[in-house]
Amino acid sequence: MRFKLIIAFVDDTKTDLVLDTARKSGAKGATVITQARGEGIKQAKTFFGLTLEVQRDVLLFLVEEHLSRYILEKIAKAGEFDSTPGSGIAFKIDVEDAIGVMHQVEELTQELEDEI
Repeated sequence: MRFKLIIAFVDDTKTDLVLDTARKSGAKGATVITQARGEGIKQAKTFFGLTLEVQRDVLLFLVEEHLSRYILEKIAKAGEFDSTPGSGIAFKIDVEDAIGVMHQVEELTQELEDEI
């Protein structure tokens, strides 16, 4: 079975929504890295010399290759990545090898067998 890694940088107010959407779309789990910082086209605004930054979370989803585009599109819509500037980004990369995912393989295999 082949996997893709979906990496999403999400406004922390939308983390739970994106996680729930990914799970409903076929992701079997996620890793959340909290309190990340980033900067897009527009720099963060300052107020009396203090930078006002929105906290971001980094979400990592190791998903089955055939589900990856569907999940990516669903989380992008839920997080409003294309419609709201600065709300987040997501992308996927190839995974050459993975260990510790046999429980995912077994569950995905069972789901496919149930559909047939």
